[in-house]
Amino acid sequence: MYADYDEIIERISVQALWDFPGGVHPPQQKELSNTTPIETLPLPDMFYVPIKQHIGTGGQILVNEGDYVLKGQALSANDLALSVPVHAPTSGTVTNIGEHVSAHPSGIGELTICIKPDGLDKWTDLVPLKDYVNHPKHDLVNAICKAGISGLGGAGFPTHIKAGEHKDIEFLIINGVECEPYISSDDRLMREHAWQIRQGIDILVHLIKPKQVLVAIEDNKPEAIETLSVACQQQTKYQVVSIPTKYPAGGEKQLVQVLTSREIPTDGLPADVGCMMFNVGTCFAISDAIMEGKPLIERIVTLTGDAFDAPKNVWARLGTPISHLLSAGSYSTSKQESPRVIMGGPMMGFTVSSLQTPVVKITNCLLAPADKELPTPEDERACIRCSACAEACPASLLPQQLFWYSKAKEYDIAQEYNLFDCIECGACAYVCPSEIPLVHYYRKAKADIRIQQEEKEKAEKARIRFEARQERLLKEKLEREEKHRKAAEARKQSMNKDGGAAKDKIAAALARAKAKKEALAQQQGDNATVTNTEPQESTQTSGRARVESKAPSDKKDKVAAAIARAKAKKLAKSEAVSEDKKSDNEAVSQESNIVSSDRKKEDSAQGAAENAAVDSTVTTSSDSPEKKANDKKAKVAAAIAKAKAKKLEKAKMNEQDNTQANTQNESND
Repeated sequence: MYADYDEIIERISVQALWDFPGGVHPPQQKELSNTTPIETLPLPDMFYVPIKQHIGTGGQILVNEGDYVLKGQALSANDLALSVPVHAPTSGTVTNIGEHVSAHPSGIGELTICIKPDGLDKWTDLVPLKDYVNHPKHDLVNAICKAGISGLGGAGFPTHIKAGEHKDIEFLIINGVECEPYISSDDRLMREHAWQIRQGIDILVHLIKPKQVLVAIEDNKPEAIETLSVACQQQTKYQVVSIPTKYPAGGEKQLVQVLTSREIPTDGLPADVGCMMFNVGTCFAISDAIMEGKPLIERIVTLTGDAFDAPKNVWARLGTPISHLLSAGSYSTSKQESPRVIMGGPMMGFTVSSLQTPVVKITNCLLAPADKELPTPEDERACIRCSACAEACPASLLPQQLFWYSKAKEYDIAQEYNLFDCIECGACAYVCPSEIPLVHYYRKAKADIRIQQEEKEKAEKARIRFEARQERLLKEKLEREEKHRKAAEARKQSMNKDGGAAKDKIAAALARAKAKKEALAQQQGDNATVTNTEPQESTQTSGRARVESKAPSDKKDKVAAAIARAKAKKLAKSEAVSEDKKSDNEAVSQESNIVSSDRKKEDSAQGAAENAAVDSTVTTSSDSPEKKANDKKAKVAAAIAKAKAKKLEKAKMNEQDNTQANTQNESND
């Protein structure tokens, strides 16, 4: 049964705290670096700023190669829920955007922005919110997000997500335990900047509104306990609590259990048990973001280990290559058979693969141990089932079984043994006599399971999309069929209602068609009559009449009638021409008869003349028969010319009439 609020407050006031199972007590070695003040380093020759330095997703890049950036300028945007931006650590030029070695055990390349400093270290415009109590909560949470703040205690969870929590919180826990050996960055921060940490706590209290604030510090940091106690003494709700030194007392679940006796459920969060936790470094960054408007561009890093001639804590800009920090700590390789630098502490840290690995938001220590100080792990040996790992596990797991199933890739069974409850503290590997890197197997198993889950989720999303599409297509098909069915029914009903009227309309249409057909047939008969009168033109007329008879429209009927009238008129004119020809022939015939009678008369006259010539010898040239014959021929030629002229005039008149008839037909067409 968990303790209630009043009981927790009472026990904390008398330092009667709870405990968590397991844990180990490795040598602390903090005195190597916690005795000197924090130093500020000169700028390196190049910064390597990874886009993703936290749990979640990286933001969208806002700069291009060749751009000039100012100190504190946003390099990426927080366009997704679990993303926070990164900022330029100094002013300079973006020289490259591409893959660079990452702060990860594998050293795998990740998207990085390379910035060459210009030495001016010029700030961008800052927007502080010093009167934060007068601003809406949303504005403060958004400012924390825009500042790129994520958990600086090691997890790297986006701070604005936790700060915007809407659950009722009883205890706001400020984690200053720093339980891992060698690391003293939080210790020096609390000693030198207790007031700014207090300001960050005030801002979180304004946002979260807890009932009580508990500042937890391990009892091996007396100076830090004293300075923070002084900084918080004016606030009755703030209480600095000294925690017994035990690894991993600084773990989130373990610290909640020590202070409240409450256990965070599997896949649960501290908020589920009424608690919220932030690291002291995160509180300092929140104070900088709200009170000064500064984004997160630097953090304190501990340089420690016997391979450093001058161990210390330094302010390191994010993106600084660790080679620059090693020079600042006077790193000497003479105490190591081969160069070996661990990012993090000896329990949870990892050996970096390159000295160009950059400092990121969760980098709290660079450990360069001498060979005798921290021997290189020996080769892995077989498990002897000593159960030392189970006794040391602070999460009450069975590391031995988890190791077997993780190594055999039987991930379903490993999850049944609560693999994801492992906090990867390294206590099991620390006590293992067989030198088995247990945490390595757990991390690999978790990564494989996450990949499988992502693939399964993608497949499930694809299946849902496919089924949704099929359902949509089927729905559209049914809608179309229903629409067509309704339309058919409507047509059927309309035909049933208007059946009589429709039949009458059809009958009337048939009658009109029949009448037109009879009219065309009659017209064809008329054209046939005309054809018998004039063979050549009747053939053409009947052909055109047959063509026109097929036209169903009134316009074509009118055209056919006009053509018939024109042809009738033409026929009449042709008959008139025929009569004219007949009269011409009769005139010619009469003229011929006259000529013949004249010839007869001339012959008789000639004979008489010849007889007279016999009787009379005196004749004259004017009375000769040749003259008389020429006069007759002239009269006949004049009559013929007159007839031809009359015939030509009638032909022209006929041609003009035909032209007018054709013109009228074309206009009718």
